[in-house]
Amino acid sequence: MTQPLRLLLVEDSDDDALLVVRELSRNGFAPDHTRVDTSSALRTALDDGTWDIVITDHNMPGFNSEKALAIVREKAADLPVIIVSGSIGEDIAVAAMKDGAHDYIMKDNLARLAPAIERELRDAKTRREHRQAQETIEHMAYHDTLTGLANRFEFEHQLRRALETMPHGHCHALLYVDLDQFKIINDTCGHMAGDELLRQVAMLLKNPIRGADMPARLGGDEFGVLLQDCTLAHAQRIGERMLELIRDFRFTWQDRNFNIGASIGLVMLDRPGLTLADVLRQADMACYAAKDKGRNRIQVYLPDNLELRRLHGEMEWVNRINHALEQDRFVLHHQHIVSLNGATPLNCYEFLVRMHEAESGDLILPSAFIPAAERYGLMPAMDRWVVTHCFAELAACRAAGTALSQDIAFVNLSGATLNDEDFLAYVKGALERTRLPAQSICFEITETAAIANLDNALAFIDGVKSLGCHVALDDFGSGLSSFSYLKSLPADFLKIDGAFIRNMLEDPMDAAIVESINSIGHVAGLKTIAEFVETDAIRSRLVEIGVDYAQGFGIHRPEALPGH
Repeated sequence: MTQPLRLLLVEDSDDDALLVVRELSRNGFAPDHTRVDTSSALRTALDDGTWDIVITDHNMPGFNSEKALAIVREKAADLPVIIVSGSIGEDIAVAAMKDGAHDYIMKDNLARLAPAIERELRDAKTRREHRQAQETIEHMAYHDTLTGLANRFEFEHQLRRALETMPHGHCHALLYVDLDQFKIINDTCGHMAGDELLRQVAMLLKNPIRGADMPARLGGDEFGVLLQDCTLAHAQRIGERMLELIRDFRFTWQDRNFNIGASIGLVMLDRPGLTLADVLRQADMACYAAKDKGRNRIQVYLPDNLELRRLHGEMEWVNRINHALEQDRFVLHHQHIVSLNGATPLNCYEFLVRMHEAESGDLILPSAFIPAAERYGLMPAMDRWVVTHCFAELAACRAAGTALSQDIAFVNLSGATLNDEDFLAYVKGALERTRLPAQSICFEITETAAIANLDNALAFIDGVKSLGCHVALDDFGSGLSSFSYLKSLPADFLKIDGAFIRNMLEDPMDAAIVESINSIGHVAGLKTIAEFVETDAIRSRLVEIGVDYAQGFGIHRPEALPGH
């Protein structure tokens, strides 16, 4: 079978060129060749065509293989070059190989030509594939694989460089873009729809910016845009144009149409002393303020803005939480979970975290600090603190033979912790250190966190269950979009959202929702737990419905652990 060969011949003799072509034709090649004999003709041929190989004579009038090699290296560095000559000496041949020639063949030994070309074509393919692989790896290191935009690592690198130019008279701007309604689409249509939406939004964000500007995906549904050498007025115009494009955009998925919006925080990089952490914190704060004002708007960060100062005050929780972690000022309480309807009696309880105020020693409930911890990425550290101290308490109780040593302890985990690839190993290490039986631990994951991080949730659930731990889906029903996920989430317990339990005696809809969740949970093979059970009447109604377990102030108020 003949092999097509795009051949560029650098040869001043028609007869010698014909000999080369005939030799290749006899050895299985079908050369599609062009002959040139000057440097200008070679340059033109390289610009105008795509070639598999260059074969060049050594000596030509006013031209030689050394010049031909230099031109090929300049124009097409990976293109193989073979010298075919009747007069080349060994010293010249060695020098040519050092300059980039892939082989040299004497014209009286053309039998070597076809094997040499076969080898070079294979090598060229390998080099090309290797280069493409390297380019792919380098691209992935600096770009988001989903959208093709710069990733957070590259964006922060460029942001640092922009901050370094400020003392030299440059002024830049940062737009922090957070999509609104993304989670609804992701939850109702699935992750494939969410991914496609992010790809399309990434294209929208490129539209109003200049070539020197950098759009990036920072994670989830958050994007950043670095505007180089940009005034506040121009940055606002670009931000408004982005909002307009996003507002007018209609996302279609499986014959369903969705409208989306965005909130944008704008920070000017025009003040000396700004650090990367400062800029990102200010952008996040301004974006949060835009959402707080009703979304679909831009909020410019200004240091003297009173509203932003209020938000800054809220963000002070970050420091308080960090200091509480450092000073070990978190404490654990527990709340009993009781059996209903003759379900297997278990001595169950849920661990709950509180914070001691540094100065007064007052107890701070989680509703005050958990939102800040979730927003600013502190939950993985808090979850590790809780696991470490829960396991230590349980181990101490087992050694002392006290009540907490029995049955199952429920431990809450945040959605952010599901994304922590090292957390499963952390749990395994904690179990090994404390020698606790894994079946005495049940990790609680909220419904919304499980769905929002489905792949990671599945991996974590499979991992802890392989250790022997139990898993509960917490606050179930808050989204009412996840019944189908019960087929794939191998949990043991289903905790019915207390918002429905609390009003179920007065609200028939809430009662119907509780019954539905309980029924579907049982069909899925899960034990159900009702939260926020505050009265005997609610408890009696739950017994009638057939809920398995209950917890709440009407059963047991959270209290400090024994001995604390």
